[in-house]
Amino acid sequence: MRFGVSYNTAYYGVDPDALVAFARHAEECGFESLYVPEHVVLHPGARAGRFELPPSLPYADPLDLLAFVAAATRRILLGTAVLLLPYHHPVVLAKRLATVDVLSKGRMRLLTVGLGALPGEADALGVDFRSRGRRADEAIDVLRLLWAGDEEGVSFDGEFFTLDRACSFPKPYRAATLPVHVGGSSAAAARRAGLRGDGYFPGGALTARERADQLELARSTAAGAGRDPDALEYTRWGSAQMTDEEIESMAAQGVTRIVVTAVSADPAERLAELSSFADRHLR
Repeated sequence: MRFGVSYNTAYYGVDPDALVAFARHAEECGFESLYVPEHVVLHPGARAGRFELPPSLPYADPLDLLAFVAAATRRILLGTAVLLLPYHHPVVLAKRLATVDVLSKGRMRLLTVGLGALPGEADALGVDFRSRGRRADEAIDVLRLLWAGDEEGVSFDGEFFTLDRACSFPKPYRAATLPVHVGGSSAAAARRAGLRGDGYFPGGALTARERADQLELARSTAAGAGRDPDALEYTRWGSAQMTDEEIESMAAQGVTRIVVTAVSADPAERLAELSSFADRHLR
């Protein structure tokens, strides 16, 4: 089992010193990775499930934040949970991700993408909310094509994106491509993970049976597409207060990575939560 931590500026704030202290402490504790979320824009009345999102929540740009973290750390892997893929042009995104990966010496390896659940956010970015799934599928294909391309360039003719001998450099650090994990708690997300993902990271308030069914759907979809279902990583959310029994239960469900969330509003107490978790489970 691998363990990551999440840092959400919407709730922790955007104090750079607190962010660096959290990332360095997580690294010292032995956590594998640090994940950050994304909202590009909010609006009054925006809701995530049962919860209203105040429009003043300070969601920092995830890739800028991770580049900042990379400069202040040495080992911890960098992840998103989730980056809203339909709201990024894949040509620009391919270069940004590869740049962070190169500058961090190969640590931009836990990109998790999702579709977004706020129609107003899609409207503000000029994206058709109803077609964002197809747009995301195409974007994943374009990202991988650009990372794998050479000096001759790559071409693509899709519903949303068109390339003609496009060359994207720099390439990922010592790798032909970057992993792309798929987030989301729907059957469509599970199928997307099986068809195109290197991993599946479901969220949402699902029952144990629903989670098991979606993991099986991701794995069976991968097998049906000629991909190795056993190569599909399975990441889930957890808390800094998790017990050994809860971790063992997740492992029995096929989980390969747990991303831990600290709940305290106080920066020092958040670090103490990470230390306590590390003492119980990582050391």
